[in-house]
Order: sequence, then structure tokens, then C-alpha cells
Amino acid sequence: MDAISKDILTILQADSRVSAENLARMLGTDENTVREAVKKLEEDGVIVKYTAIVNCDEGDDQAVEALIEVKVTPQRGAGFDAIAQEIAAHEEVKNLYLMSGGYDLAVIVEGKSLKSVSRFVSERISTYDSVISTATHFILKKYKVEGAVIKKSADGERLSVQP
Repeated sequence: MDAISKDILTILQADSRVSAENLARMLGTDENTVREAVKKLEEDGVIVKYTAIVNCDEGDDQAVEALIEVKVTPQRGAGFDAIAQEIAAHEEVKNLYLMSGGYDLAVIVEGKSLKSVSRFVSERISTYDSVISTATHFILKKYKVEGAVIKKSADGERLSVQP
């Protein structure tokens, strides 16, 4: 990967809304070079998706997120990849990582309620033959996501009871 592509990635990771024109200006190159580099990064699968980080505390969304630790038995010839692909196919799954340590997969899921997430884990994830165990941790509050600090609203601040 060339230096311009690396610089483009660094900038887009910080703010994916930066236009090709502004990227070119920041990098001291022409807009066509930037557009071609971004297109190649997308085609090569380096840039997978552009997204927005949303402060759920400020919106009306009542979605529930959980981190599920999953222990699995690796499959012969496929290792962890086969079960990871099966789990990733569920629309509730937002992120999926192979981990070192006490469990094998970290699965971030989103549901409409605690019950829907619990049901997803017990009726879908736990039913795979290679799944040994799961542990579900509900996400209560987000402080920082993808490097962005989630600011709390002014009316959400607690008042001091100290004189």
C-alpha cells in the first residue's frame, strides 16, 4: 500500500465525511488521485463500510447491546472460521472477533430488548454443536466508541449533593 493510501485511511478513520477535494488539499495532491486511491481501497476490501457513530442516549432508539463471550470447539480443516461465519450471518450480530484468553469469540449483538438478546443467545448461538459455553454481558453505557468520546447531555448530568 502506498503512502497516499495510508494517509487517506488515517484521515477517513478519523472522519469518513471528508470529501475527496478536502483529502486532496490535506495531502497536497490532486482530487483524481484521491478518488482513484479511495476506489481501489474499496475494491480491494480495505475500506469495508462508511458509518456514523451515534450517541444512543440522545436518540429515541431503545435498542439493547450485549457482548457475548463464546467458547467453541474449532472444526477440523476450518478452525474457528466456519463457526464464526455461521454466527456472523445473523442480523443481530454487529461485531464478531476471534479472541485470545478465556473465550474464543467475542460477539456484539443488538436487540430490541433484554429478552430478545437473551432469546437470541439461548435459541441461536448456544444451539451450534461446536459452542461449548456462552456468557452474556449487557452494555449499560458507552463512554467511547471507535475513538470518539460519547458526550452526555446537559440534562443527564447528576447534581452534587455536597454543600
